[in-house]
Parts: sequence; C-alpha cells; structure tokens
Amino acid sequence: MKKILLFALLFSGAFSYAQEALTQNTIKAVLTGNQSQVIQLAEAFPEDKYDWRPTEGVNSVAEALLHVAGGNYFLASKLGFAPPEDVDVMALGKITGKENIIAALKKSNQFVLDKITKVEDGTLNEEVDFGFMKSNKLGGLLAIMEHNGEHKGQLIAYARSNGVVPPWSN
Repeated sequence: MKKILLFALLFSGAFSYAQEALTQNTIKAVLTGNQSQVIQLAEAFPEDKYDWRPTEGVNSVAEALLHVAGGNYFLASKLGFAPPEDVDVMALGKITGKENIIAALKKSNQFVLDKITKVEDGTLNEEVDFGFMKSNKLGGLLAIMEHNGEHKGQLIAYARSNGVVPPWSN
C-alpha cells in the first residue's frame, strides 16, 4: 500500500510539473515555427527585392521584416522585458542590407522566445496596456504569436508577387 501511495504522489507531482508553463511552451512552439518560416522567406528573397513594396505607402519587404523585429521588442517590453541594452529599438528601421536585417530579426526572435517562458502562470491574467489594446499577459503572448503569423502571411504574398517560392512549399 505504501508503494502505491508513493507512486501516486510521484506521478501526481510529475503531472503537475508537466502542466506548468503549458500555455507559454505551447505559444513558444507555434511561434518558433512561424519565426522559422519568416526567416526562410527573408533568406529566399534576393537582396534587390528588399525594397519592393506592392504599392506606395505600404511596407517594403525590408520594412516588414524590421517591423516584425520591432514588434517583438515592443510587445515583450509591455510584458515587462526591456530590450537588450545593445538594441536601439528606435533605430531598427534604419538597418539596411539583407544580412543585417536578417540578423536583427533573428536577434529579436530569440529575445522574445527566451522571454515567453519567463511569464509566470500566476501572472497570465494580469492586465497590460499595450497602447493599441488592453489585455492580460496571456493576450500579450498571443499577440506576439499572431503578429508574427500575420506578417508571415504578408511576406508569403510579397514572395509570390515576386516569383519567390516559400522554401517549405517546394
């Protein structure tokens, strides 16, 4: 009987541990996939197409990629995570060159991925004012995921308009 009780206690402890940060880890997994595909698109675009835009007044390829990077930092900052000291968020839009833009995007991607699981379960319902919406921290995490997915779709349309095939759809 003692063995059964000990097994039940160990099993319940392992189960509750597995549930800890379930939401954050799930969002992180989906976001990782979106980020990977955005990077693949960024790498697939020829550098001479980074200035392409579908029409005047709409973000170019480069601007869309840098917008995603800025969004990562902005949303994470609203969740309480200041950008790294070596990142000037206000100067992101001035970055030029395919390699530099991809490097800035990768850095912001890694930053936000590292922060997602630092949002504690008990704080997910805390209210946050994002400026464009008031939500809880869970809503902020979902906004990070959705923002990256939204611009992945935008970049797929840009790619198709320029004869660039998304690498995962070959």
